[in-house]
Amino acid sequence: MRLGIFGGTFDPPHLAHLILAAEAQAHLGLVRILWVLTPLPPHKSGRSITPLPLRLEMLTAALQGNPHFEISRVEIDRPPPHYAVDTLRLLKAAYPGDELVYLMGGDSLRDLPGWYEPQAFVAECHALGVMQRPGAQIDWDALERCLPHLRAKVQLFSAPELDISSGLIRRKIAAGQHFRYYLPAVVYELIVRRGLYSGE
Repeated sequence: MRLGIFGGTFDPPHLAHLILAAEAQAHLGLVRILWVLTPLPPHKSGRSITPLPLRLEMLTAALQGNPHFEISRVEIDRPPPHYAVDTLRLLKAAYPGDELVYLMGGDSLRDLPGWYEPQAFVAECHALGVMQRPGAQIDWDALERCLPHLRAKVQLFSAPELDISSGLIRRKIAAGQHFRYYLPAVVYELIVRRGLYSGE
C-alpha cells in the first residue's frame, strides 16, 4: 500500500489541513493517510501548546467519517524528542512493504536541510509529497547541495490556496474575532464548549 504521513501539532486542526490531505490522497494515489499528532515538536519547544488530550480530541473529531484518514500514535506513545526521521523508522517497521509518502508544504521543503538528520530522513521515505503554492519557485540547486538526489524523491501536488494557519485561528480567538468557518463544525464546537485559546 501507499501511505501518506502527515505530521503536525494540529493546534487546532483546520480546513486547510483537511484539504491538503485530501488533495494529496487524490494526486499521489494514497490508500490511507496517517495523521501523526506530535506531542511537543523540538522546533516549537518555546511556545505554549494546547495539552495533547485536547488536541487529540479535536483531531479525532475533525477526521471522523473519512475511512482513509487515521490517527497514528507513533509519537504519542513514545517519549520526546520526536524527530521525523525516527518516526519514519518506526512506521517502516510497523508497515513493512508499504510505501511511505511524507507530506509537507513547500516551506517545509525549503527548510528541510535544517531538520534533524535530513539525509537519513529523505532516505527513509519512499517519496516526499510536497504541496506547491501557485507561482512558488523551488531552489533545487540550493537544496541538492545539502541533500543530493532530493529532487528524485519529491512528488509535487497542488491544492486550493487557503491562507489559513493554526496560529491565525488562535490569534482570532484570543482577539474575540470570528473564526467559525476556518474549522470543521465539530472542531469549532469543541473549542467553544471548552473555551480553548481565548486566554492566549
